[in-house]
Formats: sequence, C-alpha cells, structure tokens
Amino acid sequence: MSNDTRDAAQDESRSVLPALAYVLFALATLLGLAHHIDHVIRGNHVGWPITPQVNPFTYSLVIYPLVVTGFVGSLTGRTGERYWSLVMLVGGGMLVFFHLSPWAVEPPGDVILPYANPLFGYVAFAVLLALIGVVFAGAAYSLALWYRRTNTTQ
Repeated sequence: MSNDTRDAAQDESRSVLPALAYVLFALATLLGLAHHIDHVIRGNHVGWPITPQVNPFTYSLVIYPLVVTGFVGSLTGRTGERYWSLVMLVGGGMLVFFHLSPWAVEPPGDVILPYANPLFGYVAFAVLLALIGVVFAGAAYSLALWYRRTNTTQ
C-alpha cells in the first residue's frame, strides 16, 4: 500500500462527527452544568468540592473531563461515535438510576421540595428531565452514526 493510499485510509477512519452530534453533546453538557448548579443552590445531595463529603455528586463531576476528552478527541479524529455512545449511555443510565429509579438516591421530591417557591422546584426537575432526554438522544444519535459507519465500511 502506498503512502497516499494509507493516508487516505487513515483520513476516512478519522471522521469528524456531524454538527448535530456536537450540538447534542454541548446541550447535554450545559444542562448537566445547570443541574449541578441546582444541587448547590438547593443545598442537598452536594459533595466535594463544595462540602468535605465525597458522595455521588462528587463522582458525577467526572463527566466534565470525559466531555472535554470527547470534544478534543472528536475534533482531532481520535474518538468518535463509539466513545460518545458509551459516555452518553452510561451517563443517561446513571441519571435515571440516581434520580428516577426505585433505588434513587435523589428522587424527584429531593429536587422539587427544597425550594420555597414550588415553581423553582418544578423548573429544576424539568431541567433534570431535559438533561436525561438530551443525553439519551445523544446516545441514540451516536449509536446510529456508529451503526451506519460500521455497515458502510464493510
């Protein structure tokens, strides 16, 4: 295989994701930031670095280095659909488990009820639901891109 052919094959394997993927991932990140800020505002289920306690809040902050790694990796062709599929599926699963499942550490009442004005609590819960929806939309889109790419390269 000549160098030109090898370079062309490498360029094909280093595809840049469609703009919609970046929009979904950025929107999920912004909603995630809003949800973490909501934790701090309402003052429950907050952990390190806000308080000395290490808890699920603390561990959930690992999403931000993963997102930065994903954006940098995707823009440079080092990561792509598979990376985002995994990050979004695991992230969405954790959100559902910790907030909506029968074993929820932070059920809906813990998001809604701490606010003196119920409207703020319902807005906070709507942000959480939007976050979950966007994360799973991003996961579905990443999986579809991965599936398409796998089936077109065979």
